[in-house]
Amino acid sequence: MRSFDAELWQRLDAICGQGLLRELRRVDSPQGTRLRVGGQPLLTFASNDYLGLANDPVIREAAIKAVEKFGAGAGAARLICGSLAPHHELEEALARFKGVEAALSFSSGYATAVGTIGALLAKDDIIILDKLVHACIVDAARLSGAKIRVFAHNDLDDLESKLKWANGRVALHEPQTSTPTISGTRVTRPSGQKNNVLVVTESIFSMDGDAAPLREIVGLKEKYGAWLMVDEAHATGLYGKHRRGLAEELGVSDNIEIQMGTLGKALGASGGYISGSRPLIDFLVNRARSFIFSTAPVPAAAAAARAAIEFVESAQGELRRQSLWARVSEFQSHLTSRQSPILSAIIPFIVGDEARAVEAAARLRDRNIFVPAVRYPTVARGQARLRVSITAAHTPEDITGLMRALETLDFGFKPSTP
Repeated sequence: MRSFDAELWQRLDAICGQGLLRELRRVDSPQGTRLRVGGQPLLTFASNDYLGLANDPVIREAAIKAVEKFGAGAGAARLICGSLAPHHELEEALARFKGVEAALSFSSGYATAVGTIGALLAKDDIIILDKLVHACIVDAARLSGAKIRVFAHNDLDDLESKLKWANGRVALHEPQTSTPTISGTRVTRPSGQKNNVLVVTESIFSMDGDAAPLREIVGLKEKYGAWLMVDEAHATGLYGKHRRGLAEELGVSDNIEIQMGTLGKALGASGGYISGSRPLIDFLVNRARSFIFSTAPVPAAAAAARAAIEFVESAQGELRRQSLWARVSEFQSHLTSRQSPILSAIIPFIVGDEARAVEAAARLRDRNIFVPAVRYPTVARGQARLRVSITAAHTPEDITGLMRALETLDFGFKPSTP
């Protein structure tokens, strides 16, 4: 009989043969535009630290003070005795920042999606996903037991067809009392209560950097009586008058039932959050399994995130955002064609073949520039790419250096020179 390790080595060999093997790279420096990876200094365009806050002195100091006052760990789940003051202060700051009644923080964006969707949907509900939503949302949909439908990326006609189908199914369904499940924490549907339809999309998509047509999606979900959940992970801190996200930029925040976001990208800390109505947050406290059954995040992370929110809300935060968009505009001005109708800190270069993408990334590292090769399953097979992400901490000279390095690659794109 094949041993356990022999079986796993065989699987790893298969992954390697497909050009999909991944390995952890040790980083021996703080996050920033310069990283030391394996002893090599690299100018990096790989981070989601869009506003350069991950190693900002103000954010670091908030984390240090939290450790000094509250220690290294929370000690328990928040519903036991781990709901420390920094968690409450963070959620109060989040609610104010997002302009909503309440907010709830989670240990990660993944835990946020799994806990929220699993709490809100039962097996006879319907969830409709944009084809390119993040893997955490896909996994959450599967775990919820709801019926899953997928609409073509940003395709409003396809979304409407799915909503019409869902609306007809809900109307025809004969509600039945649900059977309680383990621990009684999964949603049960009382007899006579209609089933629900939830539409989920990102606002700025993580791998393509394009934007969802949120105004039109809001119109469709209201036309068909659905709920809407929007993941603002790559938009929080970057769009809107108050930097709340793309929903604020487009004026539809008040029409979105569930706003999700991350504390680990533009806010420079770690964790995820849900913001919305007070009943939503109170319900999640009682039914989101990834919240109920997890030790609370470390107080330093909560304090750092709160400090980051306050920074983003300040005049300095606006200046930092303007610096980001200046660097993005400089980069896009060098390209033969603009890759997104809106400014986005994420600029992908589609290579196609996984091995060629890895080779291209290696050639950039030879020039001391780090741009990750993103491959399946993060993106579809045959859609491997170099994913450039720009931050406010990059300089004009950094952008010029990146463009010169990209021009040396010969795999199907030709950036223009200044």
